[in-house]
Amino acid sequence: MNYITIHGRLTKDPELRKTQSDVSVCNFTVAVDRRYQSREEKQTDFFDCVAWRGLADTIHQHFTKGKEIILSGEMQSRKWVDNDGKNRISWEIQVGNFDFCGSKRDGAAQTGPAQFTEMDGQDDDIPF
Repeated sequence: MNYITIHGRLTKDPELRKTQSDVSVCNFTVAVDRRYQSREEKQTDFFDCVAWRGLADTIHQHFTKGKEIILSGEMQSRKWVDNDGKNRISWEIQVGNFDFCGSKRDGAAQTGPAQFTEMDGQDDDIPF
């Protein structure tokens, strides 16, 4: 089973782009502090993350550098050749889902109450 969950902060604003077939993809890095004893120096791990489609759009819209995020997904390796012709392997998390976290001061909860829009049409169009 390949499943990872992390809790950390974005190291920079997420980058959103579109594939040739107009699919959203968002790349970002999350810094996660390791647990440490009081006498040791703090250590941090950095995880490259990739979100696709609606998750990509939502993360790009609501997260900026320094914001906390909890996410889970699969670790995947990607093989590539660098400019010197050397074979390289990169590891990244393919985001499956995420949660907002952090304090109100961080801006995670400052979106306010949900806004609803009246739907055009008859009530009998609603399936419940």
